[in-house]
Parts: sequence; structure tokens; C-alpha cells
Amino acid sequence: MTQERPKKRIAILGSTGSIGVQSLDVIKRHPEAFEVEVLTAQNNADLLIRQALEFVPNAVVIGNETLYQQVADALLPKDIKVFAGLDALSQIVQMDTIDMVLTALVGYSGLKPTMNAIAAGKPIALANKETMVVAGELITKMAQERAVNIFPIDSEHSAIFQCIVGEFHNPIEKIILTASGGPFRGKTRSELLKVTKEMALKHPNWDMGAKITIDSASLMNKGLEVIEARWLFGIPADKIDVVVHPQSIVHSMVQFEDGSIKAQLGLPDMRIPIQFALAYPERLKSDFPRFNFAEYPSLTFEKPDLETFRNLQLSFDALKEGGNKPCVLNAANEVAVEYFLKDKIGFMEMSDIVEKCLVKIPYISSPDYQDYVDTDTETRNIALDLIA
Repeated sequence: MTQERPKKRIAILGSTGSIGVQSLDVIKRHPEAFEVEVLTAQNNADLLIRQALEFVPNAVVIGNETLYQQVADALLPKDIKVFAGLDALSQIVQMDTIDMVLTALVGYSGLKPTMNAIAAGKPIALANKETMVVAGELITKMAQERAVNIFPIDSEHSAIFQCIVGEFHNPIEKIILTASGGPFRGKTRSELLKVTKEMALKHPNWDMGAKITIDSASLMNKGLEVIEARWLFGIPADKIDVVVHPQSIVHSMVQFEDGSIKAQLGLPDMRIPIQFALAYPERLKSDFPRFNFAEYPSLTFEKPDLETFRNLQLSFDALKEGGNKPCVLNAANEVAVEYFLKDKIGFMEMSDIVEKCLVKIPYISSPDYQDYVDTDTETRNIALDLIA
């Protein structure tokens, strides 16, 4: 007689975003395997309330403190604990009753809670790539010291992880990240000068939040993924390649020293990497749509255009320089995307702002946590000055 595994109790940071919503869908489909322990959101109190009433977590956190009373009043009948503010978010991940922390926060905001969760010995399901971009060296060192596993949720990094399962003793010769190319693949610089936010928000293959969709259109998302891959898998920049694969069926590949290449394929569906990260080492049965080779007679691959889409080259440059430069890259990009979405700057100006910030911010070769905080603040201020 097989003994049933206890349910894994999950804290979802950023439960109202695209990844958070899909994570809850995975959990709902597998009530025998998972239960929700904590939910958090920044501003979307209405959806957070609906999620909490359905999944009845132990506690919720609303980042925007002005929304605390609305959430607390709504959840009072269910006896769900309600907290508010950034400090509460950073502290709640240390609760003894949490078995895994899924970080689906957007941008730099994910760094501190992820660090606290690692410090508390919690396994991480990571959808917040900026954490590894900003402070990858610090995060990986912390995780190694505390024997904490970080399971990637990005489709590309999940693909790499799935390719190296069972191959941990075999050295990797090269990682090949695939990129859809976004909505502007093949466009010239002059054509990109006319791009509006409405055009940039139409991704051909994936349904994502606004920030990551813009990053995908500018290829910054792929640049951030290159930096994340470097730290997640301990692979130097010169062993990481990017190829444009418009169909988004091959999610990424790994080449080994004998020349063999392993790839992970499937229809674009973020629930697959989410479920793999939550359930590892098991593969849980799913009824997600299946890929059919006959419906895709042609899978194509091409080199990225680094001269037109400069963000990818800037990311490689920041990674090779190291230190606090990836932190600068991330902070400048977050500001640039925010102001592009506000129609304050053009599509091509985002790369200009990132490049100028990389030049202006003093280089720190071995930053500690406070250095990252200071670099982030200084970069945002300079980026705002450049926009002004």
C-alpha cells in the first residue's frame, strides 16, 4: 500500500498577476497535491479577495496599505489573517506552515521577499527573473549555503532544467535560449521608431502582463533571461546562445560535450512549467492541450538582430562586466518601460536610457545587498532625469 504524500502548502507572491492566476489554476486542478497557504497582491484587492474566498489561505498580504480595511472586512467571515505593506510581504514568507514560496512579483520588488524566503529555508518556485538579474550572485550563494532549491518557472529556464534532469554529472557545453522575436521580428530601426504601446502589447504567442510583454517586444526579456540562466545553472555568458524561434514550440535547448542537443517542446502554456516546478520531481497528469507535430510542419530558427534590438546586446555586455551592472540594466529598463507605457518616451528610446545609465552609474565589482539597493535607487533617479 503506497503512502499518500502530504499536500504541499504554497505561498504565492503576486497571486493576481498572470503567473499567479495560472498557478492557482494548477493548484485547483490538483487538490490532492497542493493547498494555498498565503496569497499576496499589490493593488488588485478585488481579485485578491475573490481568490482568498475560493482557496481560503491561512493569510493574505495586500501591498497597498490603503486597501487593508477593504480586504480585512471582506475576509473576516472566513477567519483569514490579513496583513499590509512591504514589510509584511517580506516577513510572511518565513511562516513555518509554508512548504514552498512561488515568487511571481513583477520586477525588483521580488528581491527582498525571495531573499527572506531563502533565509528561512523555503524552496523557491521562481517566476521573478529580475531577482536573479539584480542579485544573482548573492541569491545563488544564499541558496547554496542554506541548501535551498530554486525551481525556475520561466518557460525557457524550465525547459533547460527539464533537459538537464538526469544529466547533472554531465558538463554542459552550451545553453540555447529560444526567443519568439516578439511582434516586431524583422522590422528595421526606422519602422520601430513608429511603434506605439498598443502595437507592442500584442505578443504573437504568449499572454503576459504589460511589463513582460513590452520586454519581450524589445528583446530585453531575453536579455534578462540570459542573465538569469547564468546564475540558475552556473553557466558563463560565453556558453549561452539565443536563437529566434517564432513558433515558440521549442522552449530552449541544452548541448552537451558529446555534441548531443536536448530540447523541451510543447504548446505555449505557462501552466506546464508552473506545475513542473511545484510538483518536482513528479510529473502530474494534466489535461492541457497537446502539441501535434503534423500541425507544425515547419519549425524555424534564426539569429537575433542585435543591432536593431540593442537590449539583448546590452544585457550580454552587463553580464560580462558583472558586479552591479545587471542591477543597473534592470532598474533603468523598469523605468523606461513604465514611461513608454505612459506614452512619455518612444520604443527605441528605452534602449537609449538603459545604455546611458550603464555608462553613468559607478561600477561595483563585488556588491553586497545594500550596494544593490543603492544602485537600484541611483539608477532610477538618473533614468528619470534622462526622461525629463
